[in-house]
Amino acid sequence: MSRAIVIGYGNPSRQDDGVGHYVADKIEQLANDRIDALICHQLGIELVETIKDYDTVIFVDAHAGERSTNLEITSIEPVYSASAFTHFVKPNSLIALTENLYKKRPDAFLVSISGHNFDFGTEFSPETQKWADIAVEKILEMFGL
Repeated sequence: MSRAIVIGYGNPSRQDDGVGHYVADKIEQLANDRIDALICHQLGIELVETIKDYDTVIFVDAHAGERSTNLEITSIEPVYSASAFTHFVKPNSLIALTENLYKKRPDAFLVSISGHNFDFGTEFSPETQKWADIAVEKILEMFGL
């Protein structure tokens, strides 16, 4: 049986930026132990140690700015890109490092949900809440749940 993990990241104290946490938490509740979940503030290089043990990795985060859709699910190619900030690593860099260090390349996806309000607080905007719930459904569908 293949192993899957959803990694939700962002700042839950900045309203819609916490949507990754929400989605990962919901997946953990609804997947009946078939999908693991991890919640973090930001992606760090230490996540490679976790990722190496999975066949599928799904990253979930909010995006800001104008995009053509409120929910994007894209496949992640392993491409390392250095960051000016050592505490922030992109999902494609984590997959590239996993492949380089452990010779393992899990299927990886980024689920990006449009954020509309990034002020201080813990409530989502109605639009982000709507798309977060749709993201949960889509992720569960990916695994036949």
